[in-house]
Amino acid sequence: MLKRYFVAVFLFISAASLAQEGTTSPYSFYGIGTLKFKGTAENRTMGGIGVYSDSIHLNLQNPAGVAELGLVAYALGASHKYVDQSTTDENQQASTTSLDYIAMGIPMGKFGASFGLIPYTAVGYQLESENPPSVTQYTGEGGLNKAFFALAYKLLPGLSVGVEANYNFGNIENIATTFQEEVQFGSREVNRSDLLGFSYTFGAQYRRMVSQKLEMQSSLSYTPETDFQAENSRELATVRLNPSGTLSAIDVRDIPVADTDFTFPSQLTVGLGIGQPKKWFVGAEYTDQKTSNFTNRTFNIENVQFNDASKYRIGGFFIPNYNALGSYLKRVNYRAGFRFEETGLSINGEDINEFGISFGVGLPVARLFSNINIGFEYGMRGTKNAGLVEENFFNAFLSLSLNDRWFEKRYYD
Repeated sequence: MLKRYFVAVFLFISAASLAQEGTTSPYSFYGIGTLKFKGTAENRTMGGIGVYSDSIHLNLQNPAGVAELGLVAYALGASHKYVDQSTTDENQQASTTSLDYIAMGIPMGKFGASFGLIPYTAVGYQLESENPPSVTQYTGEGGLNKAFFALAYKLLPGLSVGVEANYNFGNIENIATTFQEEVQFGSREVNRSDLLGFSYTFGAQYRRMVSQKLEMQSSLSYTPETDFQAENSRELATVRLNPSGTLSAIDVRDIPVADTDFTFPSQLTVGLGIGQPKKWFVGAEYTDQKTSNFTNRTFNIENVQFNDASKYRIGGFFIPNYNALGSYLKRVNYRAGFRFEETGLSINGEDINEFGISFGVGLPVARLFSNINIGFEYGMRGTKNAGLVEENFFNAFLSLSLNDRWFEKRYYD
């Protein structure tokens, strides 16, 4: 019964998720948008680490982790983000709600498989630049989505390897509209790119008991560099501002723009952690991404540079007593973590960095080991220097991690 409901929800949300932006950041203008976190709410509340895997939770960050599954796992997560954006002169608030992932994992003896859909990048901003006698409004929307299939195998006791195939698709639209004082008509330029391409991720995880109670877990994942295709179009139009505030196009012209290929950067992640199984775990992770070969799709921007990106993450969890039948709070999974990211984006000589502090709980529900996960994160991105925007954000996460047992032989119907 549970699997039928999940498949129906998967098909419904897969179509709906493609229309969401999931960001209000002006930094989403650059490259192919702001990179979304690839992982579950459980990972996000532990600073984003993906080094830990177990038998009941999906690991979306390392394809080798699905080999540890002992039960069929369903994962669905969403988040709400509130952002305070400020410059040296102005301040504004914005918020957005988005679907973060929907996925399913199936154990198959020494093999494990998972598939799902994840919004991978997001573009969504509204800016205004005043340069008397003209005013230009910039808006953008869209993003890149990732449909994935992962297959893992337990190669040796404690050692699992896996591979993930990703089909990346979506579109990004950037609009610039300019009006001048005492001029009836304005101009509008629309740049659109329809993106598609395949990428692959290879992973390995190793776990070993180092004492009677302590277990070490380590992980490695690598995404090779690959080329994506961008089908580009550009539209120029003369527009008129209506009394209702809407725009009417008077003269629309399509400008020929060549399709382009751009290189999607490689990424390497290594992680290491230690803990007591079903009790506690602490881990750290480092990611290096070659974003220095990122470029914009159909236009060049001055004073913008893409450098290699780095991510540092530390986090873990604590469960007082996972099988304490007489105390619900002792069975709750308490999580916390910290992250710092050098995004690789440099504007006007200023590096755009980001950090976040997160915490959350996993609340046991129903039968087997299903749970509801609730989490929060506070962080900051950007700077007010050089006329840029500083973003202070607060994220709230909500996810379902559900388990089911398939292929179970029933003696009574």
